[in-house]
Amino acid sequence: MKHVKKRYLALFMVLVVGLWSFTSPQNDKYFLIIKNLDIFATLFKEVNSQYVDEINPNTFMQTGINAMMSSLDPYTRFYPEDQIEDVRTETTGQYGSVGAVIGLRKGLVTVILPNGKPAEGKEGLRRGDEIIMVNGQNVKGDYERASEFLKGQSASSLNLKVQRPGVGELDIEVELAQEESPNVPYYGMLNDEIGIIKQTGFTDGTSTEVAQALEVLKGLGAKKVVLDLRSNPGGLLNEAVNVSNIFIRKGQLVVNTIGKIEETNATYNALNDPLDLEIPLAVLTNSSSASASEIVAGVIQDYDRGVLIGQRSFGKGLVQRTLPLSYNSQMKVTIAKYYIPSGRSIQAIDYSNRNPDGSVGKIADSLMTRYQTRAGRPVYDGGGIYPDFPVDKQRLSPIAIGILSEDLFFDFGNHYESRIGEMTDVKNFEITDQVYSDFKAWLADKSFTYSSPLEKQIRQLRVVAEETGTLDRIARELGPLEQAAAHSRDEDLDANKAEIKHLLKEEFVIRKFFEQGRIEASYQFDDDISKAIQVLSDSELYNKTLEAQN
Repeated sequence: MKHVKKRYLALFMVLVVGLWSFTSPQNDKYFLIIKNLDIFATLFKEVNSQYVDEINPNTFMQTGINAMMSSLDPYTRFYPEDQIEDVRTETTGQYGSVGAVIGLRKGLVTVILPNGKPAEGKEGLRRGDEIIMVNGQNVKGDYERASEFLKGQSASSLNLKVQRPGVGELDIEVELAQEESPNVPYYGMLNDEIGIIKQTGFTDGTSTEVAQALEVLKGLGAKKVVLDLRSNPGGLLNEAVNVSNIFIRKGQLVVNTIGKIEETNATYNALNDPLDLEIPLAVLTNSSSASASEIVAGVIQDYDRGVLIGQRSFGKGLVQRTLPLSYNSQMKVTIAKYYIPSGRSIQAIDYSNRNPDGSVGKIADSLMTRYQTRAGRPVYDGGGIYPDFPVDKQRLSPIAIGILSEDLFFDFGNHYESRIGEMTDVKNFEITDQVYSDFKAWLADKSFTYSSPLEKQIRQLRVVAEETGTLDRIARELGPLEQAAAHSRDEDLDANKAEIKHLLKEEFVIRKFFEQGRIEASYQFDDDISKAIQVLSDSELYNKTLEAQN
C-alpha cells in the first residue's frame, strides 16, 4: 500500500515538474496551476496518511473532482472508468418492446400507456391491465423482473397473462417491435384555419417530421400554425438548424457557437430552401423548453418570423464536448456558447439562480443586455427566450392535485371504462354531467388529502405561534378561522367542475386514442393554446407585434 502511495505521488510530481519545464515562472497563470497542483498533491498525501479512518482514494478524489466541476456549470462532468463501462454494457444489441409504458401502481405492475403499436390489436394491452405473468414467469408486483422479461429481440413475441379490471384474467400474445419515438407525436387542426404541431425532441429526422406535418396541415386548410415546443429538452444542433430553416430563408444565420479556442467557433446557416416564409406562426415555450428548442424559438423571434407565447424558456445555451482522459475516464466539458441571430446568448447568467420548478430566477435589469430583432424590436439576454405574449403557468386546483396524487382518476377509469360508451373522436367526446356525478359518488369513500392556499397559511400561522409562545393568546381567534377556511370536498369539486371534467376526459381518451389523443384533449383546456388562437385570429395584433416599436 505504501509503495502504491509513493508511486502515485511520484507520478503526480512528474506531472508538476513537466508543466514547470514547459512554462515560464513569469507566466502567472501557469505558476498558479503548478502551485495549486503541488498543494493538492500534498493535501491528498497528508489526509490519506493522517486521517483517522481509512480513505478510498478513488472516492475521495472523485468527490474533489465533482466539486470542481460543479463550480463551473451543471453540464461539465467527469466520468470514471467504472461508469463508462456501465454505460457501454447497458445496451448490447437491439431490443424491442411491447409498445406500452409499464409502471408500478399501488404495488401492481400496470399498463400505464399503450401506444397502439404493436400492443393494439385483436386482444391488445389496455390502460389499467395488471401484468401477472410473462412467458409463464410470475411477475406479479415485481416491476424489475417484469421489465427484464418485457424486452427481447425484435419480431419475437411474448405470452402475457393480465388481470383486466371488470373482466378478469386474460391471456394475450404481443409481438415485440423496434420502437422509435416520434419527434412529432401529434399534429392536427385547432379550428378551421389554425393547425398545430407538437414537437418533443430533436433527434435525427426531426425536421422531416415537422415539414411533413406542416404540409399535411396546409392540405387540411391550415392558414396559420402553432409550433408547440413546450417541455422539449432539445437535442441535435443540426436539427435545430433544419427546423428553423423550414420558416426562414436559405443562407440566413441560425446560430453561432463561440468559445475560448478558435476551433470551437462555428457559424450555422440555413442550407435549404424554406418550406413556408409567409404562414403566420406562433411558437409555444415554457420553462422546460431548452437548448435546441430555444434556438428555434429565438431564431423565429429574431427574424420577426412569428410570435412567441407562453413562459420564458429554460436558458441552456452551452455546447459540450466529450474528451478522453487517462485510465479510460472521460470528461464532458463546456467548450462554447450559442449565440442566435440578434447576437444574444440564451444561456442563463446565473446557473444556480433557479426557481423550485426549474425556471430561471429573477434577473436584475442591470445584468441584462438589450438587443434588436431584424425589425428593430427590443429583445434581451440574461436567461432563456422571453415570449412576446407571456402567459402565467397553468396550475391545477388543490383538489385536482389531491385526486391525481392518489391515482384516483386512473382508478375511476378502470372502474367506469365499460360504461363510457362509444368514442369516435377526441373533439366531440365530452364528459356528461351524469359521468361527473357518478365520479363524485364513487369518490365519496376514497381517501385523499389536499389543502387550499389559505389553509396552508393558517396552518403556518399556528406553527409560528407555537414557536414564539403566542399560541395561547391567539388560540381563541385561530380556531374559528381554521373552521371557516376548512374545505368541503363537494364544494371544491363543483367549484372546479370544468377542470375535473377535463381531467376525466383525458383519462378516458388516452384509453382509446393513446398519447396522441391525450395531447389533443389537453389542448382544449390550455391557456397557452387559447392565447395562440386569440393572437393568430387577430391579424392586426399579430402584425403589429412583429413591427418595430418606436
